[in-house]
Amino acid sequence: MNTDLYSVAQLREIERAAYAGVEPGTLMRRAGEAAARFALELLGERRDRPVLLLAGPGNNGGDALEMAAILADAGVDATVLHLPGQRETTDEAASAHERARAGTVGFIDMLPPDADWALVVDGLFGIGLTRPLDGEYRELVASLDSLRCPILALDVPSGLDADTGAVIGPDGIAVRATHTITFLADKPGLHTADGRDHAGQVQVEALGVSPELLPAPAARLASADVFAGRLSARRHNTHKGSFGDVAIVGGAHGMAGAAVLAARGAMYAGAGRTFVAMLDPGPGYDSVQPEIMFRLADDFDHAGRTLVIGPGMGGSANAMRPLAKALGSDSPLVIDADAINLIGASPDLLGRLAGRSAPAILTPHPLEAARLLGTTAAVIQADRLASAREMALRSNATVILKGSGSVIAHPDGALLINPTGNAGLATAGSGDVLAGICGALLAQGWPAWEAAAGSAWIHGAAADLLVAHGVGPIGMTAGELPAAARAVLNLLVLESART
Repeated sequence: MNTDLYSVAQLREIERAAYAGVEPGTLMRRAGEAAARFALELLGERRDRPVLLLAGPGNNGGDALEMAAILADAGVDATVLHLPGQRETTDEAASAHERARAGTVGFIDMLPPDADWALVVDGLFGIGLTRPLDGEYRELVASLDSLRCPILALDVPSGLDADTGAVIGPDGIAVRATHTITFLADKPGLHTADGRDHAGQVQVEALGVSPELLPAPAARLASADVFAGRLSARRHNTHKGSFGDVAIVGGAHGMAGAAVLAARGAMYAGAGRTFVAMLDPGPGYDSVQPEIMFRLADDFDHAGRTLVIGPGMGGSANAMRPLAKALGSDSPLVIDADAINLIGASPDLLGRLAGRSAPAILTPHPLEAARLLGTTAAVIQADRLASAREMALRSNATVILKGSGSVIAHPDGALLINPTGNAGLATAGSGDVLAGICGALLAQGWPAWEAAAGSAWIHGAAADLLVAHGVGPIGMTAGELPAAARAVLNLLVLESART
């Protein structure tokens, strides 16, 4: 599976290079043919029912017009919706319009109120859209939400930023597609932020463009291949010390649950021993997992242990001491939750973090990321890839920017988007479990990049496994994730051994 993701600027260069080697209109015809094939697959036995194609004024609309002509030639009742007064803005789109008019394609200029479509195709706007949909286009897109049929977006759902995955405009709107066929190469915005809700299932069609025309990608989709080299069956001749100690530093008064969830995540992901170093006196043991050992943070010895610092830690002065101690140590660190907030409020602590040589991974959600970068969550979400890259650069740490399509960033600028997970993860404590899993992988000797990619992938796959077994997404709890993560990790190791 090709996991490369390309920016709009890169795609424009790829387009220019590809156009230079073919006759005008070739790529548009190829796009129409590929989209028509995909549509016929989606239609299956419903090919006798009508298909509606929304064609915009540019090349995206031209793709839809080519597609309509091909579907009509295949015997499909294809209808194109052109808004009143709309004219094609490119010669290629105008030629595609002529071909569609020459066949049996029907044309309308408004959405019929009671039509029963088998499929709707979004060919309104592609990657070139830079302003919010408004006027009749906004009304048309809004009306699609009432339809009960598959919606296929061509290249990118209209209204969605292909680079960032954000809906364009502060009060913008975008097509909610069930499927997207994207051309030339895959785009980051289809896989993060609003992208997963609006793009649905994504299929890539290269349109016959040579891979030699593709530059280094802007980002990649994460897969198990990123960390496959760290997956190995455990030898019989080992002991608990073989798999590292993880200490969760946090659990201030009233927030012990966050530290316990992180500890369970670490234990189920294979840490040899798991501790909770509590800021305030709390439970003496976890009655569900008595294997977890509890200590007081002030007396805890960090030496030789991987630290997950921040879950339930709070922002009091008492939290500063263990955080400063951790940053001054040579222990591998996973920095989460309140520890990120404290670092974001202190240039001195951020400087200490950036100056460390030992591995460090930050796991912020958007608001924590905003505090670290001195901005707002809305700004973070408007460009998650750029935000994650900036955090990694400033902190000299690997970053997991959590959210739909979590972004993993390396200090050298490399980016991954995690494709696993579902809405069930939007529940209290799921981030604590992720931090614990990440700490366990670090403790077992995984480098920070692989540990970050692996923990995000496994954490999301655990949620997907639970949904597959009828647990969630509604009502899924963080406490259910550790055991599911253990199942995913063991399955990955088993599959790795077979290959």
